[in-house]
Amino acid sequence: MLFRDLFENYSNALRPVEDTDRALNVTLQITLSQIKDIDERNQILTAYLWIRQSWYDAYLMWNKDEYDGLDSIRIPSNMVWRPDIVLYNKADDEFSEPVNTNVVLRYDGKITWDSPAITKSSCVVDVSYFPFDKQECNLTFGSWTYNGNQVDIINAMDTGDLSDFVENVEWEMHGMPAVKNVITYGCCSEPYPDITFTLILKRRSSFYIFNLLIPCVMISFLAPLGFYLPADSGEKVSLGVTVLLALTVFQLMVAESMPPSESVPLIGKYYIATMTMITASTALTIIIMNIHLCGAEAKAIPRWARVVILDYMSKIFFVYDVGENCTSSQEESDTISQDSSHSYDDFEKEQDFHYPLKNPVSAAGDFVCDMDIHANLNGQAEGDKGGQCDIPRHLYCNHCIHYRVLANNIEYITNWYREQKSISHKGIEWKKVAKVMDRFFMWVFFTMVFFMSILIIAKAV
Repeated sequence: MLFRDLFENYSNALRPVEDTDRALNVTLQITLSQIKDIDERNQILTAYLWIRQSWYDAYLMWNKDEYDGLDSIRIPSNMVWRPDIVLYNKADDEFSEPVNTNVVLRYDGKITWDSPAITKSSCVVDVSYFPFDKQECNLTFGSWTYNGNQVDIINAMDTGDLSDFVENVEWEMHGMPAVKNVITYGCCSEPYPDITFTLILKRRSSFYIFNLLIPCVMISFLAPLGFYLPADSGEKVSLGVTVLLALTVFQLMVAESMPPSESVPLIGKYYIATMTMITASTALTIIIMNIHLCGAEAKAIPRWARVVILDYMSKIFFVYDVGENCTSSQEESDTISQDSSHSYDDFEKEQDFHYPLKNPVSAAGDFVCDMDIHANLNGQAEGDKGGQCDIPRHLYCNHCIHYRVLANNIEYITNWYREQKSISHKGIEWKKVAKVMDRFFMWVFFTMVFFMSILIIAKAV
């Protein structure tokens, strides 16, 4: 009976107002139930909403006393006039019709329409501080055909309703303020009101910290250790290249999930800085290995390098002589080095002291028997043994010949030993220079990695 009386002459195509010059007020309330997904690459927010709209229909009123006190009924929403409020920034491929749920019609003409909706809206995602970023996504609702003089939209609440919000595993909800805007577009002179709900979201960064950031930091600390590897191991360059390839894999993982934009994510900047540092360390390693392998053909170490690197920097970075045992102290190493260096000098002194014969052969290289030496030998023998010890002249001359050959051989060996000692000493010095440079760059790159890690953590806080 009531239904027939209400809809006998009713048309749902006309705006239900008695005075057409007056605007129809529509109260809008949005309840956010769940954030289903945020596609950073395509910049689309998918959300599950409950949309409540309420307005007064001047042609759907009745006296409840005439109908046994019936104050409300529920009827299909397509039977009454409905405001054409849509999501302005909708990014769905298909424009679906509103869900045809029932509306609640009260005796005073108030209609309340609750409808669920899964919306896909455009959202400008700023990934500059990924994975410690905050995003603000807007949901703008307004009438598509009615201007503000015909349908006026009113906020039911200052914010969206979050009482039934289901927490998202990736995003934290920090608020949903609502703002009413009245905009005059270039096509029309009439004002068009809309209500914009701003979703304030903060990314949960734990997943990215444990899967992208911490492995990168650990790999970054391996790069300076390449300088600590011995140059003879042959693995210094291999370590740098391996670390560089590992960081490249992580960089590709981040690039796949980020939108192609000019703003580089924070973690991407960290990766690029780390890769640049590892590239530089690998190049320096190659240079230092060339210095380490300097041999007999190398020039002598410049004086400034000897003073700065060998005298000062080696003491600052606790670099000992190349080849020193790791367990031996520096005093023991110095003692061994001094003993080995003095052995040759002692040998020369013993050769000078062995006989008072300074030059048994002539300087011209031709053999001449020295009779004075023969007399001295006989005199020494007499003094030592207490009697006369005559050495025949022909035997003495034979001994002189043999002594000359022996002296020439000893002189050749001595010169060769001096030359090899000089060459070996030059190579040892260049190896020590390379070792000092290794230690210096190791601490430099350790400091760089440490401050880069502190910087990215400070950005997160």
